Amino acid sequence: MNYDNHPCFSEGAKHSFGRIHLPVAPNCNLQCNYCNRDFDCVNESRPGVASAILKPRQAIRYLDEVLERIPNIAVVGIAGPGDPFANPEETLETLRLVREKYPEIMLCVATNGLNLSRYADDLETLKISHVTVTVNAVEPQIGSKIYAWARFASRMYRGVEAANLLLSNQIEAIRKLKERNVLVKINSVVIPGINDSHVAAVAREMAALGADLMNCIPLYHVAGTPFADIAPLPQEAAESIRREAGGFLPQMKHCTRCRADAVGLLGRDQTDEVRSLMRKAAIGGARENEPYVAVASMEGLLVNQHLGEASQLWIFGQRDGKAELVDRRFTPSSGSGADRWQQMADLLQDCRGVLVSGIGRAPQAVLEEAGLRIVVMEGFAREGVEAILSGREIPRMLLRRAGSCGQGLTCSGTGMGCG
Repeated sequence: MNYDNHPCFSEGAKHSFGRIHLPVAPNCNLQCNYCNRDFDCVNESRPGVASAILKPRQAIRYLDEVLERIPNIAVVGIAGPGDPFANPEETLETLRLVREKYPEIMLCVATNGLNLSRYADDLETLKISHVTVTVNAVEPQIGSKIYAWARFASRMYRGVEAANLLLSNQIEAIRKLKERNVLVKINSVVIPGINDSHVAAVAREMAALGADLMNCIPLYHVAGTPFADIAPLPQEAAESIRREAGGFLPQMKHCTRCRADAVGLLGRDQTDEVRSLMRKAAIGGARENEPYVAVASMEGLLVNQHLGEASQLWIFGQRDGKAELVDRRFTPSSGSGADRWQQMADLLQDCRGVLVSGIGRAPQAVLEEAGLRIVVMEGFAREGVEAILSGREIPRMLLRRAGSCGQGLTCSGTGMGCG
């Protein structure tokens, strides 16, 4: 594994080696005043946007197809569109699957660092070689102007308290990464009138922690954010800041502000072909031509059952663009462990996906491995069915975050083999 082939850490590699960002982390635990995340965006080239959100196994199928078409991909990274460690399960599962299938490829993550420290051992186990941490201030008073809030350990923080928590967690995480010989790049967003005279101090403190590289990124103006009206940083000012910070840390000067779903060489936008592969992975998968969708429902009208508690599944097809109930199938009985989920995959071999109000990790892994699309949602079953069978995204307002047994709104936690 040649670490010099990472195009973001080595300017010499940017013309020869590409990267792919897998957008599996939609949620964020920090609200920056310059950021507005967009999960269905093709028109902007900046961090925080992606054309689609992929689940871990969808991401692997997408990666397989991209590598067939773009053989010079040297790095697989996760950079959002939220924060990887606000979505630790999805992030680590994706990295694990990539490492298992492509043991020689470099893996990296880009994070704000708020929740990074607790996963340092996982990153070491997965042989993550490069981590980027965005550090915009090393003085909480300055940080309090940059961040609206931070969410950590189920509690919300604001103002100086949020900035202080973030900084202490970043310092702890970077120390742990350097103890594990991880290459660490520091991203600092340079915000005129806020932290532009403070960037050198950030560089000095990060160098003392052992950071390897720094990327000073002039503020990108995003409509609808508190910093949208700040005047752009003049080019000569940006160069001056880099020179001063460069007295402490080597500077990355070839950043292209990559999207969370960036593919290929730096500065080269995705082709329509690659973008279509991502959408295919997100809404289709291995069973995109199957005619039915299974629904976990108590009455066949609403998606309102956890898969582990469903004694039967309602099977819908489509006629003239409208969902139509065609069958009901009894699910395999609980108590048979992983075999139950394999039996369920066999039961649903003519289905494209499954709509549930909740699902455990084990059944989700088995069913997705079998090519089924799992959608955790609530609302009318027909809306979800028609979206899947028509190749559309599920309306975002219907989607719910998957939870473990007992956490769903309709799951009573009765131990029905939820996984």
